[in-house]
Amino acid sequence: MSKANYQTAADAFGDWRDDVLSGQPPTLYRVSTGELNHIEIGPKLVTLIGGAPGAGKTAFTMQCMVDALRLNESLRCVVCNVEMPPSVLLDRQLARLSGVELNTIRYRKLDGKHADRIDQAMHTLEAVADRLCFVRPPFVLDNVAATADAFGAHVIVLDYIQRIRAPGEHGDRRGSVDATMDYIRQFADAGVAMVVVAAVSRQKDSKGRSTYDGDTLSLASFRESSELEFGADDAFILAPTGKSGKAVLKHLKARHTEAKDLTLRFVAKYQRFEVVADDEPTRDGPALADLAELWGSVDAASDEGESDD
Repeated sequence: MSKANYQTAADAFGDWRDDVLSGQPPTLYRVSTGELNHIEIGPKLVTLIGGAPGAGKTAFTMQCMVDALRLNESLRCVVCNVEMPPSVLLDRQLARLSGVELNTIRYRKLDGKHADRIDQAMHTLEAVADRLCFVRPPFVLDNVAATADAFGAHVIVLDYIQRIRAPGEHGDRRGSVDATMDYIRQFADAGVAMVVVAAVSRQKDSKGRSTYDGDTLSLASFRESSELEFGADDAFILAPTGKSGKAVLKHLKARHTEAKDLTLRFVAKYQRFEVVADDEPTRDGPALADLAELWGSVDAASDEGESDD
């Protein structure tokens, strides 16, 4: 028989009371200066972000992480991405921050008209580069843990969890994901912020057809394991609305706060997400306010409509 291990409320009361009355809120890392800062990422928290193939979950997660590094000067982040090398992830961030189309950057067609924007965006990325680390293969949790420890990471991003193996043998993929989530929870309990990107499964619509339609996606949509939604503190799914470029960031689970859905616009050629009002018309182009802040001048407005070949 196991030995009992417990703590009475009376024993916990003193420390808890002092904590409540201290006026010191929990540590959270800002990921935006706007409404996206509603997403809580911080020590001991597991934040789950799901979406269908092509929904933009990697772009969204990297946007949040790079902006978190910009807004939190001492933050250090480890990214384990099993599908994209660092150069591709950085190409995307360069497009987002510069307002130069991703295809122009990807195919290296930059010329003089892009110089100022590229230089400013490069400077922004270089300023956070020593606090951003990418895991090299093998993509297993042992390697992730060793990397995070060596790098002194405050945040670990796993993109995506169904393809990152936990130590030991597991009977099937579901068992592997269960084990991985158990380790992730242990990482969080040790004081690291965990951001977990996950695939979702097709669901049945009202006519019995398999679909990734946003209205059908729920906590049950996370692929392979119920442990994903159980182990997460917050769970989000990027769900397309069917309107050009628009998606809903569905806040399906909020362990510590009130769940709040956000309507986003994804501008694919700049790899950027913006919060929009539900009735706002779709606009295809970089966000002027963000670019003006980046460039340091609202004169950048004259370049917003430029088409990059």
